[in-house]
Amino acid sequence: MPAVRTHGHAAPRLAARRRLEEPRASEGSPRQLGYRAPGRAARALARRSDHPRRRAARGPRPARPSDGDHVTRRGRLIVLEGGEACGKSTQAQLLAEALGAVVTHEPGATPVGRRIRAVVLDAALEALDPRAEALLLAADRAQHAAEVLRPALAAGRDVVSDRFTGSSLAYQGFGRGLDVDELRRLSAWATDGIEADLVILLDVPPDVAHSRQTTAPDRLEAEEAGFHERVAEGFRALAAAEPERWAVVDGTGSVEEVAARVRKVSEAFFS
Repeated sequence: MPAVRTHGHAAPRLAARRRLEEPRASEGSPRQLGYRAPGRAARALARRSDHPRRRAARGPRPARPSDGDHVTRRGRLIVLEGGEACGKSTQAQLLAEALGAVVTHEPGATPVGRRIRAVVLDAALEALDPRAEALLLAADRAQHAAEVLRPALAAGRDVVSDRFTGSSLAYQGFGRGLDVDELRRLSAWATDGIEADLVILLDVPPDVAHSRQTTAPDRLEAEEAGFHERVAEGFRALAAAEPERWAVVDGTGSVEEVAARVRKVSEAFFS
């Protein structure tokens, strides 16, 4: 077949033939109405997951909870802090019973934690480095947060804990001389950001606390008096730095008297 020439009359006749062969747009067709092919922006819009056609293909969106739907609130974490033999364990148990809360403690609330506790409190380990001590307690706290605290709080349960982050700051920070800010960051990392809503400090002079001890002291209890004085000062400094979250309660007196003070503080804080 001879090539189509681009000069003379052959090309115009071919163009005319093509125009005749094109189907005529019917009345009301897109071409008749001035339809234009979708541009790049329109095609991009159609690819979006919230485009009506894509939503229809994927099915309806999950319904958002309305104001009347029940949403589980996060539980509250209440921590009792203080030095040795200040009565934390007893008061934590009593407060948890009064609130219907989960009661827990550090270190040693989990199977892993119990092994860590045995090492940290072993009186035979006199040479345990302060940093090693801090890291062991952070490991216990991480496991405690994963197994006990986070599940309970997420389920809306209130939790009362005998010791938490404040103990690391007071014992390994003020007591051992480690950097308090570094310990705070370490604890925040270990717990993945879990913080106490209320910290109740049972303030008992170290000499009074020492007179209450009736069993052989563990490694921390056996520390010299200066160590326990620094820990007590550390707890008071922490409470003074965060008065909106810490409450200091006189830990002297009978169990019932201290329990009444603790409940009063807790009720006032959450009222």
